Amino acid sequence: MYIKIYFGDKPVFLCDEIDEMIHEYMHHPDAVFIDEISGPAIKSLLHEIVKEEFHAGILWNENLEKLKKAFFKHFTIVTAAGGLVENEKGEYLLIHRRGKWDLPKGKLDPGETIEQCAVREVEEETGLQKPELKKPITITYHTYDEFGKHILKDSHWYKMKVKGAQTIKPQTEEDIHDIKWVKKKDLSTYMENTFPSIKDVLALV
Repeated sequence: MYIKIYFGDKPVFLCDEIDEMIHEYMHHPDAVFIDEISGPAIKSLLHEIVKEEFHAGILWNENLEKLKKAFFKHFTIVTAAGGLVENEKGEYLLIHRRGKWDLPKGKLDPGETIEQCAVREVEEETGLQKPELKKPITITYHTYDEFGKHILKDSHWYKMKVKGAQTIKPQTEEDIHDIKWVKKKDLSTYMENTFPSIKDVLALV
């Protein structure tokens, strides 16, 4: 198994086995491979992965949970949830935020469940009414810096459905300026201008 964490467009894999896909990454000269979970080793990877000449990182340990714990403690963890919403025509809802196509999601509020957060954020960011939660899709991970802190965000994605005629309204205060219903066959066009983690979610449609 592995956990994939994006640093910008670069993936870092935490893994307990080297499968065919990770094996392929390992044989690139611009990938960083580390097989220990000491603080200095992890800091070394974090230092190297931001350099232009490296495009991927791999941390291996036979105990994935132990590896995850050792890696995550270098970050402030933020949990978010969102949805891939389908209408009765079989179209999927995309939002346009800060120059890229995205999916509605947001941070978990105190006292709410991840499922409640996912539904609330979809309603707030799109104006949709009563999206029906169907099933979990995946969890994506990405990092960013904010106010001098290194943030690692885990985003929980759910499949949702809406019924009937719906009025959509972008939440402009969250920098959302367009919303579209997109046919499945046309999603690839929008994936050319989105985030790597969103590509991973849409690839599971």
